[in-house]
Amino acid sequence: MAAQEIPSVVVAKQHNAILLHAIDEAAVGAGLSIGLPLANARAICPELVVYDADPAADIKTLNDIADWCDRFTPLVALDPPYGLFLDITGCAHLFGGERALLQIVTNALSRRGFAVSAAIAGTSIAARTLTRHASGKIVADGEEAHAIGPLPVAALGADAAITSGLRRAGLKTIGDVAARAHHEITARFGADFTTLLSHALGQGDAPISPRKPLPDYIVEKRFPEPVSTDTVIAMTLQHLARMLVATMDRQGKGARQLEASFFRTDGAVRSIAVDTGRPVTKPEMIDRLFRERLDSLNDPLDPGFGFDLIRLAAGRTEIVVQQQRDLDATVHDNDELSALIDRIAARIGGKRVVVHLPLESHIPERSALAVPAQHHLAAAAQASWPERVAGEPPLRPLRLFDRPEPIKVPFATVPDGAPHQFTWRRALHAVVRVEGPERIAMEWWKQDGKSLTRDYFRVEDAEGQRFWIFRDGLYENELRDEAGEPVSANWYVHGLFA
Repeated sequence: MAAQEIPSVVVAKQHNAILLHAIDEAAVGAGLSIGLPLANARAICPELVVYDADPAADIKTLNDIADWCDRFTPLVALDPPYGLFLDITGCAHLFGGERALLQIVTNALSRRGFAVSAAIAGTSIAARTLTRHASGKIVADGEEAHAIGPLPVAALGADAAITSGLRRAGLKTIGDVAARAHHEITARFGADFTTLLSHALGQGDAPISPRKPLPDYIVEKRFPEPVSTDTVIAMTLQHLARMLVATMDRQGKGARQLEASFFRTDGAVRSIAVDTGRPVTKPEMIDRLFRERLDSLNDPLDPGFGFDLIRLAAGRTEIVVQQQRDLDATVHDNDELSALIDRIAARIGGKRVVVHLPLESHIPERSALAVPAQHHLAAAAQASWPERVAGEPPLRPLRLFDRPEPIKVPFATVPDGAPHQFTWRRALHAVVRVEGPERIAMEWWKQDGKSLTRDYFRVEDAEGQRFWIFRDGLYENELRDEAGEPVSANWYVHGLFA
């Protein structure tokens, strides 16, 4: 037997037995079938090549193919374990019609080494049924029952027990099953099978669930020859931004979420998304945001052998509220601030640009909430914070640590109050001024047996640095450091004053 004719199979463990999970054409020709025990398969074909199943890799490959299929329609849904649904309503004419589109998809995937079976029908279940025994068939809307009637009942993909029961009842084709009364089929095989049969016959359909939400607006540019230069890519994004803004402007909307997708000729797809704090209505702003995002990528945009499609989509839009901008300087300031935040967020990430909102809590680390500035800028501007007494130093530091950092305090210097010196980050600080203490009680129901109070002090060292430190607990336990000197436990620095 020639090397290229040696059967190959994929095996998986099911019910404590190793069974054939997938087979190639050579294995079919040798008399093997899916579900056959591996021992029996080796007895039939001793030279069998065996591979272990990798479900995670299969799902990743299916998702990669789905990404590639996004170039034909944004409505792509998974049909595990090996199938995809493409809703091509209204877009087949862009590729020369349904027949041409079917050939483009199947030929492209076949060239990449995949065995492809595809069909087009008015319902998703009818199309899936045709792929099993009538690949390449295109059925007009309303002709599903006539097209799938001659197919065997196994084409429905029902449970093996149901398929066997239909055959024992003498119902070998889908048309034979459809000829029987629905209540008879339901009584014998259940309502789920009756629903499956109805959808396959074109009598209603189960809605598909696209992998990605359908964007509000989409514009794209296809290239007869792949492009790869940065100049052409930048010019294309600028052109698409103008098209997108013009389309949204007709309905008085602006984009809050944008995504640029780059489809490579080898099937790889790269998507880059940016968010905005306010609806964007200017193409220049869209272009600038994507330039910031592209310049900050750790993994630069690799065109490979070139992009044959670039798409720009507005995933979320809002109605633009017209404001009086000629005389109101505040509006201009807010616009500039929002644009600045958007540019910084595009470069370093929206979660890293934050504003703080006050919370009702007396515990320092829980009295403010850090939230993305893009989406909470207006709330931060209207937030009400405790007023500072004129002429008095601030009671809380400008910089508060996420977690208090421990400090070393000589035990002899803390008889009752603040320490005379402390060591923080390996540096010794001599305290020259002290304010406090300010006692703050913790939430006793969340302490799990820990200390319930903190005594806070505002201290200044000899270098002029001001710290916010606290002692955790009402009393000190005598500890000793590596040199044997007594050390006061449970002291922390919680923040720094400007």
